[in-house]
Amino acid sequence: MEEMPLPALFEQAQKIHTTATESGADQELVKKGCEALEKCEDMISKLGLFSANESKDDISTTNLKYILVPFYHGELTEKVLCNDRIEILKASHAKLKEFISFCEAMELFPQEELEFSAQSNSNLSADRRAQKIARFKRQRAAESKLLEIKERKERRGRSSKAATLSTPVEVGEEDMLDDDGEEEREAWLTAISLAICKAFDLLEMLKKEEDMLSAIKAKQSKEGDPFSMDILDERTKKAEAWHRDAAVRARYTRPAQPITCATFAQDVLEGRAQASQAHEHKHQPLIFGPASLVNGSLTSERERMAAQVFQPSHRMPTMSIEEAGLKEMEIMNKWQERNVELMQEANSSWYKDKKSSPGEDDDAAQDKARAWDDWKDDNPRGAGNKKLTPCG
Repeated sequence: MEEMPLPALFEQAQKIHTTATESGADQELVKKGCEALEKCEDMISKLGLFSANESKDDISTTNLKYILVPFYHGELTEKVLCNDRIEILKASHAKLKEFISFCEAMELFPQEELEFSAQSNSNLSADRRAQKIARFKRQRAAESKLLEIKERKERRGRSSKAATLSTPVEVGEEDMLDDDGEEEREAWLTAISLAICKAFDLLEMLKKEEDMLSAIKAKQSKEGDPFSMDILDERTKKAEAWHRDAAVRARYTRPAQPITCATFAQDVLEGRAQASQAHEHKHQPLIFGPASLVNGSLTSERERMAAQVFQPSHRMPTMSIEEAGLKEMEIMNKWQERNVELMQEANSSWYKDKKSSPGEDDDAAQDKARAWDDWKDDNPRGAGNKKLTPCG
C-alpha cells in the first residue's frame, strides 16, 4: 500500500467500500479500507489537489472523484466494531462533517439543501418531513442518472468494439473513440450529489445513536453498572437451578391423559355412547413462552403477558379434526331426516291424488291458448302498422 499510486489506491478503497456497503465484509477488510482511505487523504494533502479558492468548475475531471474520500472513510469507520462505540461514532461523524463542509465550499450543495440549512432553527415536523422527501427524491434521481450513464457507456463500448472489429483503426483515432470526458465529469458530479444525500441521513442516524449511548453511559455511571459479573453469575445460577428442579418435578407431575374427541367418536361408533350426550372436552390453548417449558400454569401477570406475546405467526384451529367430523355427522343426520320426511310426503295419498286428477286450471289454460291462436289468425304480424307508413 505504501508504494501504490493515488489512482490505484483510491480504486482499491472504492472496491472495499462497495463490498462492505452492498454485501457486507469482515472486520479485516473494513480496517484495510480505512487504512487505504487514510493513505489517500495524506497523498491528496501532500499533492495539494484542492484549494479553498477553487470551485467545482476549477477542479479537473480526473480529481473530482477524490472529493468522495472523506465520505467513504466516514461510512467505513461506522462499520468498525469496537468496545467504545461512542468514539467510533464521533470519528465517523467528523469525517462526514468534513465531507459536507468541503462540498459546501466547492459549491456542490443543491439549492434545496441550502434553503433547509438556513431554516435549521425550525424544528417543525412538517419542515423535517418536507426536507426528507426532497432529499429522497434527489437521491432517487441521482441513482437513476448514474444507472443511465453506466448503460450508455456500456452500449457505446459495445458499439466501439464492433466498429473496431469491422473497420481498422488508424493511428491517432484511438483518442477519438474514448472521448467521454464530459460524461465522466457528469457521472462523478452525480455520485457526489448522491453521497451528500446519504451523508445527511447517516449523520442523523449517528447523532441519535450517540445520544442514546451517552444517556445509557451517564445512567450507568450514576446508578452503578447493573450488569456486573457477580450479578450475571447469580442470575445464571438461579436459572440453572430453576430448570433443573423443573425437569425433576416434570417426571412425577405428568397429568393423566384426558378423554379426547377421537375417543368419544370411537365410543359413539361402537355403541358405548350416544351422539346426543354432552361432551364437554375442550382443547386448551397452546401456551408459548417461559410457562410452557414445564407445562406450568400462568401464575403471574408477567408470565401471562409473555404467553400473549410469544404467539405463532399463523391462526390456530378453533376445533380439532374429530370435532369437525362430529359436526359433519350431525349435519348429515339432519339432511337424512329431512329426506325421509320429503319421501313420506311424496308417497302420501293426497299428494298423488293432486298430481293424477286434472283440475280446472288445466282447462282454463287450454282455452286461453286456443283463443290466442284464433286472435293471431285474425291479426297477422304487422297488420296494425299500415297507418304509420307515409305512402300507405
